[in-house]
Amino acid sequence: MAGPTSVLFACTQNAIRSAMAEAILKHVAGSRIFVDSVGVRPDEAEPDPFAVAALKEIGIDLSRHRPKGFDDLEDDNFDLVISLSPEAQHRAVEMTRTTACDLEFWNTFDPTVVEGNRETRMVAFRQVRDWLMSRIRERFGDRAQERA
Repeated sequence: MAGPTSVLFACTQNAIRSAMAEAILKHVAGSRIFVDSVGVRPDEAEPDPFAVAALKEIGIDLSRHRPKGFDDLEDDNFDLVISLSPEAQHRAVEMTRTTACDLEFWNTFDPTVVEGNRETRMVAFRQVRDWLMSRIRERFGDRAQERA
């Protein structure tokens, strides 16, 4: 069964959830799927350090990711847009009104709401990472094995 060849993940700031999802899908699918991510309000200059650390634990490098917004997209022709926050869902609905693409809403917990010491916060980021990995593998399959 053929799946999408291009996927856009969207969240609020593109520093945690959508950035993690982009990196995970690229890791899982390799070059078989073009993957990008955006935020509604990308006010960070770099990805969240906890997100970087959580992905590093499973061998994925997020350190070079630079958050961007919908207006920064060079091309908005995607087969599938997956929004990960309610705010991003509203913006994605606007974007997809004029394009022929599918839209999915994966309401994803925002780990920044968790307060506490570093380990407590890392637990929240790991939970988001693991949930995204599970959803991505369920939705797209683990094509990493096909690359080998």
